[in-house]
Amino acid sequence: MAEYSALSLLKNALSGNRDWKPAWRKPDPKPRYDVIVIGGGGHGLATAYYLAAEHGITNVAVVEKGWLGSGNIGRNTTIVRSNYLLPESVRFYEFSMKLWENLSHELNYNVMFSQRGVLNLAHSPGQADAFIRRGNAMRHGGVDAEWLTPQEIARKVPGLDTSGSARFPIAGGLLQPRAGTARHDAVAWGYARAADRRGVDLIENCEVTGFLRDGDQITGVSTTRGDIRAKKVALAVAGSTSRVLQRAGIERFPIESHVLQAFVSEAIKPFVNCVVTFGAGHLYMSQSDKGGLVFGGSLDFYNSYAQRGNLPTAEDVMSEICAMFPAVARLRLLRSWGGVMDMSMDGSPIITRGPLPGLYLNCGWCYGGFKATPASGYSFAWTIARDEPHAINAPFTLSRFERGAAIDETGHGPTPKLH
Repeated sequence: MAEYSALSLLKNALSGNRDWKPAWRKPDPKPRYDVIVIGGGGHGLATAYYLAAEHGITNVAVVEKGWLGSGNIGRNTTIVRSNYLLPESVRFYEFSMKLWENLSHELNYNVMFSQRGVLNLAHSPGQADAFIRRGNAMRHGGVDAEWLTPQEIARKVPGLDTSGSARFPIAGGLLQPRAGTARHDAVAWGYARAADRRGVDLIENCEVTGFLRDGDQITGVSTTRGDIRAKKVALAVAGSTSRVLQRAGIERFPIESHVLQAFVSEAIKPFVNCVVTFGAGHLYMSQSDKGGLVFGGSLDFYNSYAQRGNLPTAEDVMSEICAMFPAVARLRLLRSWGGVMDMSMDGSPIITRGPLPGLYLNCGWCYGGFKATPASGYSFAWTIARDEPHAINAPFTLSRFERGAAIDETGHGPTPKLH
């Protein structure tokens, strides 16, 4: 497989870039593996990589119904942060942040992680109090957090309307300087290549159509490329979790699937040097290296498995970005897309064994899937390899819903679409 370095760049440049090796193999499925990971997105690929790198389990297959990275890993706004309130969330996402900070070196692949900072704007004294409380909780958990005044925000983000006549006056903002963005496709490709180098089979165009069972025990999967058996089967299929579980005979599960849209504008000169979120609505925006403004907002609020959205939500998002940044009102929209979000009952993920023997679940990520990719893969691999949770994912079990131990970051209660 290809090795990337300054020397390899020079060597291939001199040969007209004709001698690059493939980034990963295209194997046919074997009849049996130790572990099958369903889902060739960020979480599935990261899980396979950490199974091999951390636990020495290399007889692993990742099966993907389309091409690697065709799901939510390539359909997000690329934001990476750990600015959470609850201790369970702080520990998990800060663990992920620390993995992000060394990820390009570990994978020998530039994931373009840019620690440009994430700024959450507050628009009222009450909201400012809530954000300061969250910042204090972050600091207690060892996470960086700073409170900025409106004047400091005006200097940091000149394009914002910070005037007293703004439609939504700015009362201050919570900044996490170490947060930022990463290139979503590069994350998938980097994990795929690194997993392949350790012997993992990445099997594309291989849709799971059913599960092989011995009584209640899951013993493998039926696919469009034949039956594949394994000691353990792990699901990391994001918004398709409910549909895949139905093929295992599980009809009820505490998540809903909703559409989330994202947008990119035409390229402009450097305008915003950090990620900015709108506190008076739901909007998050950054500027890509190509110059486009990358932004998104709320769900479309209806249940769907379609990777597309509707115009009313797009109009709502556009009105919010124009309220924040009046100067962008005349920009043209370059493209938009939708991702299918698996929204859990309390807004927090599920990384656990079950609900059938031999089956492992990684789902319920709501808006938090991309930034969690390294920690999700690391802790899920630990759970699969050792049949017990890692300390960072121990709270994120299915049983918490039975025990009433919800991890409700926003306080919206058991209404998935509001998380």
